[in-house]
Amino acid sequence: MGGVDARPEPDREPAGPPGVTAPADFCRVPAAPGLPEGRLTEDRCSVQALVRGDPGVATASPAQRWLLVEQPGPWGTDALTQSRFDPAVAPRLAHRARAEGVRVLMIRRPGDRLADSQRRWAYVDGRPGAEGVWWSVRDRDGDLVDAPWDGSVGDPAGGPVYLVCAHGAHDACCALRGRPLARTLPADDVWECSHLGGCRFAGNVLVLPHGFAYGQLPGDGAELVAAHTAGRVALPWLRGRSGLPAPVQAAQHTARTELALLGVDDLHPRDVRRLTPAGVDVERWVVTLAGPDGDVVTEVESRPSAGAAPLTCRATHPAHSRTWRVRLLPGL
Repeated sequence: MGGVDARPEPDREPAGPPGVTAPADFCRVPAAPGLPEGRLTEDRCSVQALVRGDPGVATASPAQRWLLVEQPGPWGTDALTQSRFDPAVAPRLAHRARAEGVRVLMIRRPGDRLADSQRRWAYVDGRPGAEGVWWSVRDRDGDLVDAPWDGSVGDPAGGPVYLVCAHGAHDACCALRGRPLARTLPADDVWECSHLGGCRFAGNVLVLPHGFAYGQLPGDGAELVAAHTAGRVALPWLRGRSGLPAPVQAAQHTARTELALLGVDDLHPRDVRRLTPAGVDVERWVVTLAGPDGDVVTEVESRPSAGAAPLTCRATHPAHSRTWRVRLLPGL
């Protein structure tokens, strides 16, 4: 395997600016075995999101298929091209992934980031009805460019795969919250992964193959693992199911809350009808979901948040997030 001659600085846990005292309720990061307790300063995006009460609902990524590439060692801001992955192969892999609509995530086992790699990789399909994770081992990085990404090779995963965003070079909060969580999450198949999105909701977890995204996960994540072991979602921290349009994610969340439908396969979307032009401040849809006793019809409204704020630690300008209001329509 080719190496990277000029490696980026390791994505170590960054320290906050001196002299800043963070709110204790939000900023203390639980210590993982073998790791010192860390602190998040009050200017960090995940602390500010908690202070503002930013809702994570309907913020899961648009990805529905993933390529997981085991790559220990440090990751730069772009984990694929700024790591020990073969630099001659990285552009070809990225090109194919874009062409096929597959998102590449670098993964590594929690703990010693310099540990020997088994050079594992997995193709993941999160599309409803086609869900699966298939693990393989590569001899060299170039094998990934020509390998089939369709589940026809590899060994099926025996249960849920948990990815915890720990990409500190992309956002400090992901390192400070994600790494301790990855070390303590009580599940059989846990990995640190590169950028998932929604850094202000750290610690962020993606549960595969269904692609359920979670944020602001407390403690060691035991409740999340217990829910998915039983085939249910963990609603208090659910951001949404990846690959579904944001209005559908919002509609599902409200319907799950009001109808107590927590199964991972509950409430698949049947129809999405836009009521307003795209791009206006206040957007509305009618979203129809498949319920156990017939269709569940919802009216969904989205508007910009009242105030703008930096939404990541690296942001240079404030931005508005979206807020969501969902109403179930009886009798339709």
